[in-house]
Amino acid sequence: MRLLIKHTTRYDYSAPVPYGVQQIRLSPKPTRGQVVRDWKITVEGGQQQVEFDDHHRNHVILFSFEPEVTQLVVRAEGVVEMSDAAGVVGVHQGLAPLWLFQKTTEHTRAGKGCRELLRRVEGDSDLEKMHDLSARIHGAIAYETGKSEIAWNAEDALAAGHGVCQDHAHVFIACARAMGLPARYVSGYLRMDGQDEQSATHAWAEAHVDGLGWVGFDVSNAISPDTRYVRVATGLDYTEAAPIVGHRYGLAEESMDVSLRVTQQQ
Repeated sequence: MRLLIKHTTRYDYSAPVPYGVQQIRLSPKPTRGQVVRDWKITVEGGQQQVEFDDHHRNHVILFSFEPEVTQLVVRAEGVVEMSDAAGVVGVHQGLAPLWLFQKTTEHTRAGKGCRELLRRVEGDSDLEKMHDLSARIHGAIAYETGKSEIAWNAEDALAAGHGVCQDHAHVFIACARAMGLPARYVSGYLRMDGQDEQSATHAWAEAHVDGLGWVGFDVSNAISPDTRYVRVATGLDYTEAAPIVGHRYGLAEESMDVSLRVTQQQ
């Protein structure tokens, strides 16, 4: 399957911004089951300063704002060819050692809620346990937009009983690490069945399972990623894999509008 992706993020400011910078992680990774045929990123209202691959193999582009800008537009688009690998990404690659993915972060700290959830997890193998864990999180945290906070950690989402894909991924990662398995956060694109227009990018989690390597689990949709999923960036949690992260100076208020279209090419 070939997916044509057109992703535009527009920022409008109430007053000219004297200075700002953004880190952009919007380039899909060449990996098992995923071949990038064409991809480009453009920014209106900004100037590229540097680009590099970080320790997670994410391609990062750093842009600075043009002086006194009032609108910034980030466009990412291209074609990615997908084949079904049943969610299996495979062997670990990159500069980050595998043990790093057992590190606890503020977003993935396992507390009372995670421990209670883990007591109910069943399975004869690590893979079965991860699938069961994903299903239990799916049942414990209802997917609801507009009711969670970006700063929530795994325990916050479990206590609330609702959240979004970011929250599902953080809880899965926290629990998998508490079980002794390396786990990581994935940001990317998902083509929902029967619709080209998407409301936002997507997120899921991966656990490292002996004999298979990295395996993906999309708790929000209760499945492992298939040919509709495009992996873009990975990290210990959301903060290391966020599509766009920025800082700016001044008192201007910011509004953001996102347009995302994921189309299957014949």
